[in-house]
Order: sequence, then C-alpha cells, then structure tokens
Amino acid sequence: MTVSLRFSRPALALAALLASAAALPAETLFDAPAPFTGRVAFSGPDRSPAYPGGEVVATGTGFAPGQEVVLRRGGSPLSPEPLVADAEGGFSFGFALPQDAVVGLHPVVVEAAAPDSAAVVDLKISPEVPLSGAEGYEVASVKVAPGVYQVAYSAKAGAVFTASATGRGGKGTSTIMKLDAATLEVLAEATPFADEPNGIYGAFGIAVDDENGTVWVTNTRSSAVAVYKQDDLSLVKQFDPGSVEKPRDVVIDAARGRAYVSTHRARIEEFDLKTLEKLEGFTLQSAERGGQFAAMSLALDAEKGQLYTVSLSTPELARIDLASREATLVPLPGAKTASGVAIDPAGGRVFVASQGSDDVLAMDGATGEVVFDTPVGAQTLNVAFDPVSGRLYVANRASDTITVVDAAGGGIVANLDGGSFPNHLTVTPEGVVFAVNKARGEEDAEGDRLTRIAPKG
Repeated sequence: MTVSLRFSRPALALAALLASAAALPAETLFDAPAPFTGRVAFSGPDRSPAYPGGEVVATGTGFAPGQEVVLRRGGSPLSPEPLVADAEGGFSFGFALPQDAVVGLHPVVVEAAAPDSAAVVDLKISPEVPLSGAEGYEVASVKVAPGVYQVAYSAKAGAVFTASATGRGGKGTSTIMKLDAATLEVLAEATPFADEPNGIYGAFGIAVDDENGTVWVTNTRSSAVAVYKQDDLSLVKQFDPGSVEKPRDVVIDAARGRAYVSTHRARIEEFDLKTLEKLEGFTLQSAERGGQFAAMSLALDAEKGQLYTVSLSTPELARIDLASREATLVPLPGAKTASGVAIDPAGGRVFVASQGSDDVLAMDGATGEVVFDTPVGAQTLNVAFDPVSGRLYVANRASDTITVVDAAGGGIVANLDGGSFPNHLTVTPEGVVFAVNKARGEEDAEGDRLTRIAPKG
C-alpha cells in the first residue's frame, strides 16, 4: 500500500525552520539568561526635546565596560555599527530624525551582547510650537528662591506665595516667600521646619486659605504638611514626618472647611481648616486592570462639591463627590503620564495636561467625551483655566514655554517664553497669571523666577 503525504507551504516552512534550529548549538541562542542592567535615554542636544527633523542624542549608562549595544527601531539599527560601552559603562550616540517623524512615543529595542539581554525604551518626539503672541501680554518677573516649585495667589492679601526646595535631607534648602502681587516686592520669607533626622522639611506644594489667613505647604521629601500665617509666614502647625505619604498638591475648600492633599499615591488626604486635624481622606481604586492610581494635581468645583485629580501611572481622571464621598474614574484616551488638571465649572469641562503625550486634553465633565486634544509643547506639566478670557495657560517644562489655548475650541492663541523649566501657574479672578520656573543650574539667569503675565486690553 502506498501512502502519499502532501504538505502545505506553511508546514514545509515550519519543518525547514525546525530542522535548521536543530542544527544550531543550543548554547549559541539560549545561553544563561542575563538581567538588563543598563539604562538608555533619548533627548535633543543639551537635553532639549527631540523634534521632527532635529538631532537626537542616545545616552547609555550602567552597561559592562566594552559591552556592545544595538538600538533598533522597527527592526532597523539606528547606528551603522554596534555601540561600545566605555570604561565607565556608558556611551553616547547622535543621529538625525527625519522631517516627517511622527510626534509621539516610539519604542526602541535595546540589545546588549555578552552577556545578552534586551529592553524596550521609548523615544519621545515632541511637537515643536514656535513662540507667538507675546505682544498681547504685559510680562514682569523677579528672581525668587532656588528650586521654586509652586505658586499661590491670595486675593484678600493682594499677595502671591511661592514654595521652593533644592537637594535632600541635611543638604537641602527650602524657602517660602510672600510677594506683593502688583509690584512683586518681597514682603516676607520663611525657612521650613528642620530636625536632625530629616534636615529641612522642603516646601513643594502651596495653597492659601483666605478665610483663616493661612498658607498650607506640602513637605514632600519629609512626608508631611505644614500651616503658616499669611501675615508674616510664622509657623502655625507642622505635621509629623510620615503623617502624609509623599504629598504633592494642596487645594483649599473654604465652603466645607477642608484642605485636600494629593499624595503621589492612591490617596487624597483631608484636613480640617479650623482645628488643623487630619481627617478620613479618600482612597482611589484604579479601574485599569493591575493599575495603581497615583494622584497628582487637584482641582475643586466648590459649587458642585466635586474634587478632581489625575493619575500619573494610569490614564485616568478621578472625580470625587464630596457629599457622598464616592469617586468616579474616567478614562483619558491617549493621555500618558497625566499630571495637571483644571476645570471650567460654568462650561462643565475638565482640562488635563500630560507630560508623556505633550498635550492638553479637554473633556466633557459629565460624559467623559473628548472635546479636543491639542499638542502644546514638550513635557506638558500643568494647566490653569481663566474664566475671564476663556483661555487655558499651559506650562511645558521641557520646551520652556507657556502656551495659551482657547478653552472652547482648542486652538493655540499664543506661545510665550516661560523661562527655564516652567513648573506651575495660577490665575487670579481678574485674569492675571502668575507662573514659576526652575533653573538649569546656579548660573541660569532665566531660572528660579516668578513671572506676572497680564493680558493687554
């Protein structure tokens, strides 16, 4: 009896592949697994953003001396020859992006040899938005304390307050400042509490309570918060270190007598403005499978009794109903590492700034529908809404800009020079913007400044 066997082409290809693989020494392809220990980062020249058509610098650290590394995008190597780590385990390689490179996060495979290991690293290409519209604004700025982080405005005192911090522990510095909102004259200064184990309790987030004449400050590196008098910045209460894990932002709810503090974690802590007691607070459960919510900026709709925050680690917005104390999680389509949030209570919109996707996202607060998604710069960090003009002011840390966006349609109205590393901003009820920016080193004349931006006309 004769038996005929017929193989399809895919089956023949598979058989040939198995035969060739069997002929190879197993140790050639599958030797002992090695952990990936190196680090690769991409940026433009001098750590600037990477733009379409611009130069990119790939920097590697933590590799074995002499180890060969290949960077691949879409299967193609980015360098003509493998990169070789120097005696310190590092390398640097520059290449040009094509003019038609698409803005966004591009996965690059990093292959290291001897020992063999691999990882995937994102190369972020940011939108390049030219400066424009400066003629429509009156701008004044002054130097403030090193490492300025946030700014708050007091309508009652006619003053702005800044929180600044550098370094860590005993080597750190920190200053809280009060300045005249009209002249930017310094009215008072204070150094946060310090002790032997923690050094200076650095001041990072800041908000004002005009009802009680106080200033609330978050001590991020000491996991605490503190309260000061607005008049002279004398300390009212310093909470114990470890009492608020990694606090970031603070917002004041005068109507309910509460201060809310985000924590870089799945918690928003709550305090009584009168008694200065820590209360129950809120825990946020991510709706993403396996996700952990990491609360960042806060925005309060006092009239509706709703508190908003965004998550750095998951693409989500949380809306907390302060009456029922229930949280609703809303997805943020396309947002990556969201950090800033602002609201338009009258229009019912929520605005989100995201560092990873370099954009400001507008959503319908009731339905979660995306109204617009506007690329504004590199590392979009914070956003503030001005109800007077109906505009958004957006701080883009890596591109050194403050972008003004039409909050109705999403169009860019102006793109202003924000100094080095714009970090935070706030809008007064009259539509004046106060912004702070950090520095590129001690000698940076454009760094560590408080800027007053007033629309003309």
